[in-house]
Formats: sequence, structure tokens, C-alpha cells
Amino acid sequence: MFGTVAVPVWLLILILGFAAISFATHFLFPSVRWFFRRRAERALMQLNARLDRKIDLFKLARRSHMVARLAYDRQVVEAAMAHAAATGVPGEVALEEARRYAREIVPAFSATLYFGFATRAAKWLSRLLYRVRVGKVDERLGQLDPKATIIFVMNHRSNLDYVLVTWLVAERAAISYAVGEWARVWPLSAMIRAMGAYFIRRGSRNALYRKVLARYVQMATAEGTTQALFPEGGLSLDGRVGPARLGLLHYIVEGFDPAGRDVAFVPVGLAYDRVLEDRVLVEAAAAGGRQFRNRPFWVAWHAARFLWARFRGLTQGFGTAAAGFGAPVSLRAHLAEGGTVETLGARLMRAIAAVVPVLPVPLVAKAIGDGAASRDELQDRVATLVARLQAAGAVLKLPPQGLAAILNEGLTPLIRRGLVTEGLQPVATERALLAFYAASVPEV
Repeated sequence: MFGTVAVPVWLLILILGFAAISFATHFLFPSVRWFFRRRAERALMQLNARLDRKIDLFKLARRSHMVARLAYDRQVVEAAMAHAAATGVPGEVALEEARRYAREIVPAFSATLYFGFATRAAKWLSRLLYRVRVGKVDERLGQLDPKATIIFVMNHRSNLDYVLVTWLVAERAAISYAVGEWARVWPLSAMIRAMGAYFIRRGSRNALYRKVLARYVQMATAEGTTQALFPEGGLSLDGRVGPARLGLLHYIVEGFDPAGRDVAFVPVGLAYDRVLEDRVLVEAAAAGGRQFRNRPFWVAWHAARFLWARFRGLTQGFGTAAAGFGAPVSLRAHLAEGGTVETLGARLMRAIAAVVPVLPVPLVAKAIGDGAASRDELQDRVATLVARLQAAGAVLKLPPQGLAAILNEGLTPLIRRGLVTEGLQPVATERALLAFYAASVPEV
């Protein structure tokens, strides 16, 4: 019993290795996980103490649990069985397809990544590129039902919209975005998923996929997850606030329980003196579609040039970026008044358009029209336009120094970019781009 057993060195190493693994998995790793979990829980409690909208348990649940909950939801299972009957595939195959869609949609929110990295990076990038201003915050936003689900609905001007809004509401809540296919590339997809965003396939006609997506949106809304939607469904190609595409809104209304948690839609209007993708969008509009040219090397080259100039102090960025926050729209009240999904979409887009701030560059682009004879004439046009906009209740975010400063801040970038000549005449080949900016100013 106490005799010596001789074993090869390789076998001894193998035995010791298995023993070390067993010790780590049964004693060490659980202790380490408990230590870090306790630290994460304390950090989350401190974070929730300063947020107006607490991070809900739905967002913090394990992703594997949420995938299973979504994939085995009664309505999803029924849709999978209907899909199997319609296509002739076995039920197990249809259920696995539903699980695949669930894994594709469900995010993996990380509070550490969102508040430790994303919001700080969003602030840095926003301030690097623009002078960021808030055009309006409706006073009724301070009277929101604390139990209501908040959904920010925004016009889609630029891919920087995600960055700008993430920073502006970082002290209020963590936002879950609906993100299109453009972001489903590694490693960007992993980071976006960890920030709480969920991926959607725009225009998908697969009934099973639509049901899985609908149930995820309805679950998140019912659990109080703060969300952000772009009802237009894509970037504006002409500079205007377009009509709503009703897909996600339809899912929210369809799953709404009037006796449960209310849903408050907060209209957000976004505006930029310079939209970084402006030429790409104008070209797509001229081509009559949404086939955007992918030019990564061109983008990288111009980004490097800008950063070099910015850090040397040779440029101050791309002007002003501003956001306006309008009065919330209660879904419960809207439906009680006899409203429908269609009227909700129209109502929200009107509310968004009403709080889009008017900035100097779009204002001057609107005023210059087919050209001006002199700077004084153009300044008079700007003054007239400003007076009309003020009378119409538009949100103006203009330099407080007066008309001369407004004209200088709006005209100089247009001349520098070659959209307008020194003689205050539009450049013929750039009229479409000039009209793109002018269209964001309300008609008065």
C-alpha cells in the first residue's frame, strides 16, 4: 500500500495537469468569478444610482438565457411550426432556424464596455469632429413616468448619429439601438453587440425571422429597455426628414399591453453643419437607390489627413452638430384616442421634424438660393429667413453674436468646399449638394 510506483515523466505531467485543472475549475475559478461578480454588482449599483433610467434586468441577463427564452417563446415556436408546414422541412430544422435568428438578434450587453469605453469614446469623437450643441429639451421630459419604457425616435442624418446620441444621453440611460446589416462585420459586430445593440435585416420577407425579431422587440419593450429607433429606416438621401417605415413601430404597438407598462416615444431631431457622408448620399439619390459606394482607402486617407490637421491646430472640425429633444408621445394615450400605427408614425415624424435644429451652414445654403448679388443682400435674406423661422417656432442653434457671425460661420465652409463661389453664386456641379443642406431647413 505504501510502495513506490514508477511512472513515466510524461504521465506524471499529465496527472499533475489534470489535477491542476480540476482544482482550478472546482475551487479557484468559482472564487475568482465570485470576486469579480461582486465587484461588478457594486459597480452596477453605483452606476444605477446616477442614471435616471436604471439598467434593466432584461439587458443584464445572460445572453444564452435570452436566446433560449426568445427561441422557445410560444409565438416563435408556433411560427416555426407554421414555417415547417409551409416549406416542408422537419420541425426540428425550423426550430434550429429560429434559434439561429435569435442568436443573431440578441445582444450581449456589457455595462463596463458601454459606460467605461463607448460613452467616453463617443464624447471624444463627437467633440473632435464638431462643436456639439443641444438645441432644445422639452420640459415635459422631466415629467416622464419612471416606469415607462423610453424609446428615442430620431431622424437619420449620418452614421455619427449613433455616436452623438450615445454621448448626449449617457448620464440618463444606456440605449439599445436597432442596427442594420452594415455593422455585422467582425470585430465591429462584437463590440456593437456588447453595447446592447441588436441587429436587424431590413426588408427581410422571411416570416419566421420577422416573428423572432418582433418578439425580441416586444420583450425588450415590455421589460423597460431604453431603445433608440430611426423610423426612416435609413440615412436621408435628400436632407429632409422622411416618412416612417412602420416595421418596428408595428411590432411595438402589436405587443403593447394597455394595462401594463406605458411606452413613451421621445422625438429627437439631429442636424449637422457638415454630414460626413454627404456626397455618397447625394450620389445614391441621383442613382435612384441605396447602393452606397464602399471606399475604405479613400475614407482612411481623408480621416488621417483630418486627424493630422486637427492635432496640429489647422482645423476646428466640421462646424456644429446639434440635437433637439421634443415632447414625449405616450403610446397608451395615442391608442386611447383611437390612433393607429400609421398615425403614430406620421405623428412621430412631424414631432422629429419640429425639433431638428437649424444650423448656420444649412441656413445660408437655403438663403443663397440661385445666388446673391452681394454679401449685404445675402445677409438680408438670412435675417428674413431667421425671422420667419422664429415666428414658426423652429429650433434655431445659431451664433449669439448676431447676423454677421451667422453669415460668416455658414458661408465660409460652403466657399471653402467649392459649393459656392467667392461671388456668392452656386457652383453648377455642386447644386445637388447645396440643395441637400438647404432641404434640412423647414419651409416657412
